[in-house]
Amino acid sequence: MKEQKTSRTKWLHLRLTAKEFDLIHNRFKKSTCPKLSDFARKNLLQEPVVLKYRNESLDDLITQITILKNQLNPIGNNFNQAVKKLHTLNQIPEFKQWILTFELDKKILFNSINEIKKQMQIFFEKWLQS
Repeated sequence: MKEQKTSRTKWLHLRLTAKEFDLIHNRFKKSTCPKLSDFARKNLLQEPVVLKYRNESLDDLITQITILKNQLNPIGNNFNQAVKKLHTLNQIPEFKQWILTFELDKKILFNSINEIKKQMQIFFEKWLQS
């Protein structure tokens, strides 16, 4: 048996001050209601309203992690450019040895950066689910 969908045909007009409207609208934005009319109806009919909840310390952590993530990419790019420039100096034997050693360090650095990015992605996904 299907539930019959009831159409709402009655109107309720309500006048508010700007302050009252702002208060209601701010509460609406914190709720999970898709429309202001749904939020108002639930409040008037004393039905439960589900509110969004964000952990502020987690939000701060995500902000810091985002900054860190944005700093990692330029570091890797600068590192790559330096190594490419050093490759052009391959006439000097000491540079050849340094470049070979540095290539190993470069791989270690980029593996670490990729691991950090993976961990950050896991944090982001968990944060978005909360």
